[in-house]
Amino acid sequence: MNLDELNKKYLLLSPEARIQELYKDFGKVLFTSSFGTTAAFLLHLFHKVKPNETVYFLDTTYHFNETIEYKEALTKLLNLKVIDVKPEEWKNNFTNQDKTWNSDPDLCCSINKVEPIEKIKVDFDVWVSGLMAAQNIHRQSFKVFEQKDDILKFYPLIDQNEKIAKEYMTKNNLPEHPLLSQGYSSVGCFHCTVAGKGRNGRWVNKSKTECGLHL
Repeated sequence: MNLDELNKKYLLLSPEARIQELYKDFGKVLFTSSFGTTAAFLLHLFHKVKPNETVYFLDTTYHFNETIEYKEALTKLLNLKVIDVKPEEWKNNFTNQDKTWNSDPDLCCSINKVEPIEKIKVDFDVWVSGLMAAQNIHRQSFKVFEQKDDILKFYPLIDQNEKIAKEYMTKNNLPEHPLLSQGYSSVGCFHCTVAGKGRNGRWVNKSKTECGLHL
């Protein structure tokens, strides 16, 4: 089945049905989560469909303490199997000493996010992400499936939005990210994130809008 056929088939399905179908069409699934403000939506859907699926968490070492606490709370609540994916220690130390997020945020993201995923994605057929088209202009062109370099990306929530995510989380008694109540609609690394609506608090005063994982 080619990309157009996959998108035509999956676009008609609900997010949960898309995940169910994914396991019929593909073998090795890479599911990553940032444990951000809408993460519980997708984590819970996967928990319902395939509760033993491994969740990979990019531990940049620059997460808010609240994100780590949220990750631990959801892991316990949903009995998740989470594997931390970390950058090379010497490179990560360099970005810390150099404060690379100020001088070259693209390089910082490349070292601490992109490179660690590049090393593990070769073992998988499809890579799952919870991004939504409504989150920014760049993502509006995305479909359920996108080809990214040598791996197929799967966005089961692409046609959902933050309002739907919040309603789902409330209905299923899922806790919200601790920073939401402090005005953070989107949460990344603490150096590059401030409170803001949507993704307006990410990389403020910089042309950057994506970490590089989805470009």
